[in-house]
Amino acid sequence: MLLSLKGTFPSAILALADGTVFIGNSIGAAGTTVGEVVFNTSLTGYQEILTDPSYCQQIVTLTYPHIGNYGINAEDIEADKIHAAGLIIKNLPLLASNFRSQETLSDYLIREKTVAIANVDTRKLTRLLRDKGAQNGAIVGLAAGEEVSQARIDEAVAAAKAAPSMKGLDLAKVVSTTKNYTWDQTEWVLGEGYGKQTEPRFNVVAYDFGVKYNILRMLAERGCKLTVVPAQTSAKDVLAMNPDGVFLSNGPGDPAPCEYAIAAVKDIVDSGMPTFGICLGHQIMALAAGAKSFKMDNSHHGANHPVKDLDKGSVSITSQNHGFAVDIESLPANLRATHVSLFDGTLQGLEHKDKPAFSFQGHPEASPGPHDIGYLFDRFTALMAKAKENK
Repeated sequence: MLLSLKGTFPSAILALADGTVFIGNSIGAAGTTVGEVVFNTSLTGYQEILTDPSYCQQIVTLTYPHIGNYGINAEDIEADKIHAAGLIIKNLPLLASNFRSQETLSDYLIREKTVAIANVDTRKLTRLLRDKGAQNGAIVGLAAGEEVSQARIDEAVAAAKAAPSMKGLDLAKVVSTTKNYTWDQTEWVLGEGYGKQTEPRFNVVAYDFGVKYNILRMLAERGCKLTVVPAQTSAKDVLAMNPDGVFLSNGPGDPAPCEYAIAAVKDIVDSGMPTFGICLGHQIMALAAGAKSFKMDNSHHGANHPVKDLDKGSVSITSQNHGFAVDIESLPANLRATHVSLFDGTLQGLEHKDKPAFSFQGHPEASPGPHDIGYLFDRFTALMAKAKENK
């Protein structure tokens, strides 16, 4: 509990673009950050959430009231730095209790120069975001000894109103790697740590639109030798690597401006290459086939989202992180829906009827989240195995 937080942590201001203001305590770096304010309903996984590149230019509100209780460690990261623009929580426990913990959440945020605020009524904030939809906001973390003033509040509100809209933002090329690299790390095992892929069965090229490490680990675990390429890599260059399959990663922002990726994916799918897309990669695959996307009023962020498999009739609990979706009514004749959200009916999965290509909106690698939808990785490897047999 935050019994002594006010006496040891400076003040902080959270302002939304509609003028709503919350006063709390700074638990991260001093300074100002802006972004789209969204809420995530996951009970655990704050470290994975903070480092997920899909949260670029977004300020994350965690609805679970106690955040930081198991600390931070060097293994549970999904990228090489924090990508979230900021963090909003209710309570910061004073004790981080976990045998894997190496530092506290607050120390981590400060070291990563990330602005964050605690002692916020996150239930009130979440209801506001749910009813009005995600909106831009700003966090001002005050320096030690500085008091909250009307001038600083006005500054925070102005910063929130001036923040750019997420619609129309191409952030994939912002977070993407700048050069090709290989990946052979496999999934984490208690007592052993991460493994290494030594007997690859498939040569896979993975587009980095903001890829999470655990996605790459799950592909490597299934026998994939991975070459990760920048978001703006052409289809010609990818196909020249003679892959057995192409993977399209998750990522932040609006898919519509990613014209370079849409063009490349169209050529790759048309070539008959087995292709699997997740999150932003799912949206780009749909747009490459002629479908349309839209900005959601209430975005999906959490690890408890029920999704129905239309082929099996089964329901999986999934991890989600997206503010844009593919319009299910816009699917062309050569695409079919395979999964839908049971929260709002939005499209969650699709496949090509005439090509070995499919995609899923959520995050099946479950980092953080449940493992229900992990079978999609096996489906991808099965497509590649079948293609190799037919060569």
